Amino acid sequence: MSGAVALDLLTDLLAKAKAAGADEADAVLVGNASLSLARRLGRVEHLERAESRDLGLRVFVGKRAAIVSTGRAEPAEFAALAAKAVAMARVVPEDPHLGLGLPAMPPDAAPLDLVDPEEPSVAMLIARAAAAEDAALAVPGVTNSEGAEAGWGRAEVALATSAGFAGFYVRTSHSLSAVALAGSGTDMQRDYDYSSGVHLADLEDPAVIGANAGRRAVARLNPRRPPTARLPVIYEARVAGSLLGHFAAAINGATVARGTSFLKDRMGSAVFGQSITIRDDPTRPRGLRSRPFDGEGIATAEQALVENGTLRSWILDLASARQLGLASNGHAARGTSGPPQPAPSNLYLAPGSVSPEALMADIGEGLLVSELIGMGVNGITGDYSRGAAGFMIRRGAIAEPVAEITIAGNLVDMFATLAPADDLLFRRGIDSPSVRVEGMTMAGS
Repeated sequence: MSGAVALDLLTDLLAKAKAAGADEADAVLVGNASLSLARRLGRVEHLERAESRDLGLRVFVGKRAAIVSTGRAEPAEFAALAAKAVAMARVVPEDPHLGLGLPAMPPDAAPLDLVDPEEPSVAMLIARAAAAEDAALAVPGVTNSEGAEAGWGRAEVALATSAGFAGFYVRTSHSLSAVALAGSGTDMQRDYDYSSGVHLADLEDPAVIGANAGRRAVARLNPRRPPTARLPVIYEARVAGSLLGHFAAAINGATVARGTSFLKDRMGSAVFGQSITIRDDPTRPRGLRSRPFDGEGIATAEQALVENGTLRSWILDLASARQLGLASNGHAARGTSGPPQPAPSNLYLAPGSVSPEALMADIGEGLLVSELIGMGVNGITGDYSRGAAGFMIRRGAIAEPVAEITIAGNLVDMFATLAPADDLLFRRGIDSPSVRVEGMTMAGS
């Protein structure tokens, strides 16, 4: 569906909402198409093509609001849909923080380069998955495969408000992953590698993905369970982003407004060391979470959340910003069936100036974490405890593999000692280089 057609539909729906008695309204139309397959040991085990179109309408009657959604964007049904939403809004409690933002001209999505015009065929996806799995199986020590998966997607997003905003953008995606197994019986170990991008050209080579998965699985063979100790921990880049995720949750405007964040009183104070910068950039070309406007029609812009270790901003949508006496900074995310919520876009920790090897060079005994298990994080206190696997660090070098351990600390203390390496890659939407954290407890045997 073209942007003009989608926005014409939304304009019609908003008119129906006003006619039904809404004081204000906004509407979102999301179209998705995807193609995915899984291949294991030379056979395609799963192949799926999916298409959907979902429409959501939010209406305001005074300071009351309601949302209705449907999988049918049929103009003949708009009047009934709007009447239903207005009737619902009239019976819910008031919320003084609800309402639309000021109208603005929608930014141009073209500079973001979010559309790869080529849709892959099934044969192309099979070839990518085959190359990745075959490379994994060719690694000495790999004994089996959980397969490789390849996928493509296209999302079209249209948003219009009765305040005068109307915007549309399209984003494509490509993905590839492989999972390899090494060893046998109860001594078997698994590991993976994957890549994703807006454009196919941004994907890692399939053979590299498969070989990485195979080598990582073999390296994990014969793990030990080390004794409990207090030591420095290095988080590999692919798991270090989880710490950024915990930070983003703690500075989410809705959480802060409720008073349920361990960082709720830390605005303007040092949370990290002076070398730390954390930014959110929804305007990055080809970014996995880039967008020209947020879920409420607010223009997006790059923003420093942490500068020189100091917390500078919350992640805000309109409602949480009003609760806190602030202005939205364009971080509203939404679907078609729920209200907007604050969320990061392309969130990243700026890299440091030393390699991961240099980051661990002075560690007599430490831990390199390559996998995290479970979610033991208390958002109110910052207490942190998660299952982990990885490798011991001895005399500044990676040593034997370890498993069945737990790492624990408090995020306030962990953030204060966090130090980044220089290996940042933009691969996930929330991205971090490898990081070092001092004085964590490793619970083992």
